[in-house]
Amino acid sequence: MKLVFAGTPDVAVPSLEALVESHHEVLAVITRPDAPAGRGRRLTPSPVAARAEELGLHVLKPAHPRDEDFQAQLRALAPDACAVVAYGALLPQSALDIPRHGWINLHFSLLPRWRGAAPVQRAIMAGDPAIGTATFRIVKELDAGDVYLSQSMATPEETAGELFGRLARSGATQLVQTMDLVEAGQTPTPQREDGITVAPKITVPEARIDWTRGSEELRNHILGCSPDPGAWCELAGERFKIYRARLAEYADLAPGEVAATKRQVFVGTGQGALELLEVQAPGKRRMSAIDWARAGVSGRVLS
Repeated sequence: MKLVFAGTPDVAVPSLEALVESHHEVLAVITRPDAPAGRGRRLTPSPVAARAEELGLHVLKPAHPRDEDFQAQLRALAPDACAVVAYGALLPQSALDIPRHGWINLHFSLLPRWRGAAPVQRAIMAGDPAIGTATFRIVKELDAGDVYLSQSMATPEETAGELFGRLARSGATQLVQTMDLVEAGQTPTPQREDGITVAPKITVPEARIDWTRGSEELRNHILGCSPDPGAWCELAGERFKIYRARLAEYADLAPGEVAATKRQVFVGTGQGALELLEVQAPGKRRMSAIDWARAGVSGRVLS
């Protein structure tokens, strides 16, 4: 089939590369406009735009997909379908109607669970035993379209960033398989009406750690918020971030109380303890918890 690919961040790049390597023809790439980045806040192309240019593909960067000039360019390309991975803008019906097989999205959850912007983060934070990806035809209602393929696995003990990378690679193969099914004329399956949950973006206030919660719940909270926005608490009145932690057996620590040995750093919770693995103290870079603890932390309390 003749395809147009739409995507923006790093997690979309494996799918672009997989489609280019498939027997389908990628006519062009749609991505978000260049945005300020880095210390100099210079306008920088998205990761997908940068990779598309390396591959010699035509790149479209509409301010919004409802723009008439953009839609005219898309009609001229006449794609059979548009493949989408984390494009980052809502698609109006006038754009959805252009390709004859519609827009097919790779979503990072087991739909209908976790429709929305932060599906991987929410699944980790909720302690879901399984996680995965689904491909579906985009409709006006958010992430509610009929599903072509769904692929699941047991949720590993990884940060949201690490798990996004893993799912981006496996999902790239899934998206190519989906395009093969679309080409073969397969009809997608409507989503279940039960079990629908939404996954809004995680805010900085929401990422704050409440040390009275149990250790497993807090481990999931920390991994789900890592790397962005980063789970945080306060140490001596200043923000202290924790990027990675795991369950630990360490008795007699009050919620937020810190203790350290030569090789490990522990913190008490409302039920059980955590071993801190990667942290960022105020004014410091991210570092291993044991490096941070060498300055002496026993008896200190995170709040």
